[in-house]
Amino acid sequence: MLDKELRSMIGQVKDGRMDRRGFIKYMAAVGLTAPLANQILALGGVAMAEGPSAYKPTKRGGGGALKLLWWQGPTLLNPHFATGTKDQDGSCLFYEPLACWDPDGNMKLVLAAEIPSIQNGLLAADGKSVTWKLKPGVKGHDGKPFTADDVVFTWEYIVDPATAAITVATYRDITVAKVDDLTVRITFKKPTPFWADAFVGAPNTIIPKHLFADYKGSKSREAPTNLAPVGTGPYKFVEFKPGDLVRGQLNPDYHMPNRPYFDSVEMKGGGDAVSAARAVIQTGEYDFGWNIQVEDDVLLRLEKGGKGKTIYAVGGDTEFIALNFTDPNTEVDGERSSMKTKHPLFSDPAVRKALSLLVDRESVKKAIYGRAGRTTANFLNGPEKFVSKNTSWEFSVEKASKILDDAGWKPGADGIREKDGKKLKLLYQTSINGPRQKTQAIVKQACQKAGIDVELKSVVASVFFSSDVANPDTYAKFYADMEMFQIPLSQPDPSQHMRRYLSTNVATKENKWQGTNFPRWIKKDYDAVIEAAESEMDPLKRAAHYIKANDLMYQDTVFIPVQHRLKVEAAANNLRPIISGWANETDNLHDWYREE
Repeated sequence: MLDKELRSMIGQVKDGRMDRRGFIKYMAAVGLTAPLANQILALGGVAMAEGPSAYKPTKRGGGGALKLLWWQGPTLLNPHFATGTKDQDGSCLFYEPLACWDPDGNMKLVLAAEIPSIQNGLLAADGKSVTWKLKPGVKGHDGKPFTADDVVFTWEYIVDPATAAITVATYRDITVAKVDDLTVRITFKKPTPFWADAFVGAPNTIIPKHLFADYKGSKSREAPTNLAPVGTGPYKFVEFKPGDLVRGQLNPDYHMPNRPYFDSVEMKGGGDAVSAARAVIQTGEYDFGWNIQVEDDVLLRLEKGGKGKTIYAVGGDTEFIALNFTDPNTEVDGERSSMKTKHPLFSDPAVRKALSLLVDRESVKKAIYGRAGRTTANFLNGPEKFVSKNTSWEFSVEKASKILDDAGWKPGADGIREKDGKKLKLLYQTSINGPRQKTQAIVKQACQKAGIDVELKSVVASVFFSSDVANPDTYAKFYADMEMFQIPLSQPDPSQHMRRYLSTNVATKENKWQGTNFPRWIKKDYDAVIEAAESEMDPLKRAAHYIKANDLMYQDTVFIPVQHRLKVEAAANNLRPIISGWANETDNLHDWYREE
């Protein structure tokens, strides 16, 4: 007879809350081999894993049109200006990295000829350099050869401060040099345990030197190729209507054999997650729907007798509420949420702590996320070795009220707490989709019971995640007190994800709000631990650094984690997409096909 805990874990694997790999690792920790762990799953009714499906097509093309529905449509097609994953995803139809990540978090070749390792001599044992060999014979969509010059130029383009590239944090502390036409060497200033960051994955695709050379620096936003890309990818650019439509056609000179399978690709933007789920699962109008943030009970109804299904991938994605450490209502030198201000309410740690007690994560999971959610107190929720066990969460209006009482925040005549002439009135913004609006309502209700007045604001996703510097409603400008969304952990390592919140990466008017530290949180201890982690070659010590970084965020209540979210997509029953919890959805698009 299986004990209660084991039954519970098998149930989690069945409904997607735990991946098979996590179960096997847990079993290994208690002394069971992987084959035996798989047998236990089989006895518990979990089908044997097939792994990422092998690519079956034996020729290029012939698959007709691939119709994708990205309800947050891309607004530009330069990956290095992408403030949201939608822009990275659209760019990745045409541009490519040296490598990407498969569903198991393994590195997979794209433009590189081989994966660097100490064994093949391409990776330095001291972690201070890595050499990449490039595939020979790769041509861009305009027939120009892809060479080491393009890789070196992409680095030069990004690190030029006047370019104002969103990806600069990955590249500014490295040097990229050409060894020969098909070899580049990346040199790090210090030992770098996670060397597979630059030029890997959708956020780090390579742009062609001959088309961008005249637009490096201050002219970066004027490049025609920001809207009409010419890369090396499986599809050649045809049409782009920002926020609405991206179209591409098969690249007949694509460098991978028998790929792409589809003759054309269309990425349609607009609408919302529910309509996207319906258009894929119920009506079959589209082949694939991205980021299906839809209540689980709605998805379960759609799946009955539909033409598609939901698919899940486990990664480290976290739905969170971020708190603004600056004042969004005071303007200094033409800039709100300026680093020259402090938030009038959140400067009191008691207010931040009280808010963390007013997010009912369990109710959010049950009422909204279902199979796709896990409650958590951590901002960093994967890979497992980096997940803190030092944190906990609790929902208690009573405890939140006592914290505020003890800190001197007393209810006024209108029931709203106040102190020193300041009322606890907050603006809480997010992008428009069903789960987020329902989460807002749950949080607002709890806050009202504790004497905090919360005004809710919902922004169209294409606006909220826009890189338009003139747009006042972007998450990066953060002209609100609180905002809720999710930033994908787009690689099986936390370095890039956690580096976002260094004090050197603050989003400001000066950097066109391209900085990634949008809460404007400054913590020297955090900077120090991230710096230590990025040069620590001992894997156990390195993991401990990232756990400490997460714990510093937890202690300061920079973020209130709402759910550890599984990646949820909608796919036609016969589509074979390759989806990884550690990568963007279009990273592995070259391997997608339809089962005939």
